[in-house]
Amino acid sequence: MAQIDIVDEQVSLERPVLIEGFPGVGLVGKMAGDHLIDAFDMDHYANVFCESIPPVATYQKDNRELVTPVRLYVDAERELLVLQSDVPIGPEGATEFGNCVAGWFAETEILPVYISGLPRQTEETPALYGVSTDGTAGERLTEAGVDQPAEMGLISGPTGALLAHATEHDHTAVGLIVESNPQLPDPIASQVVIEQGIEPLADISVPTENLSTRAEEIEEARQQLIQRMQQANDDSSRAQPLRMYQ
Repeated sequence: MAQIDIVDEQVSLERPVLIEGFPGVGLVGKMAGDHLIDAFDMDHYANVFCESIPPVATYQKDNRELVTPVRLYVDAERELLVLQSDVPIGPEGATEFGNCVAGWFAETEILPVYISGLPRQTEETPALYGVSTDGTAGERLTEAGVDQPAEMGLISGPTGALLAHATEHDHTAVGLIVESNPQLPDPIASQVVIEQGIEPLADISVPTENLSTRAEEIEEARQQLIQRMQQANDDSSRAQPLRMYQ
């Protein structure tokens, strides 16, 4: 049964901004959401139960209590919510998940900000585009200085399902589309989303130095992999992990 189980009933919110952090291209939304939770030491606000969520339990560092793999975190002072997911939602479950949670988002007067990575082939600074479900959300993007898309495209997966549900039911929602590395986690793209999209939309300031450090580590690991591949022969060909950035 679909349910959002609030674990902290004492939190009071008026019109919060919600950041969606599902795994996707470049793990952009996931990294942005996780970074916000860590940077602001956000509190566990609710557990999310939907049929499309894989039946697994998550355990966390220095904590014995198991939690659901999809959760909401809150920073009441900043009027900020983050939807954190430890698991991907498959294409077959995207629509069910969208129907599962979107109604609650609308009932609580949340402005959802959905994030999607757009595979890019260049090494230039990632471009950020914004889309909206109505004029109200469009005005928020214009005020935030987020550009319109440069070409036609579509958004799939749970993020696309959530935006489709919002469009169908006339709910206000924003979509942020950022150019991202299609093969590796892309903290630079996450940094662009935070600084150029989330900060002005939520009227907050977010420290992003850690994301820059991660980008340097990932690039170093990528160069090491390229070097190993160039030096490899038939006898030494094998798969090797790239630490946590594989």
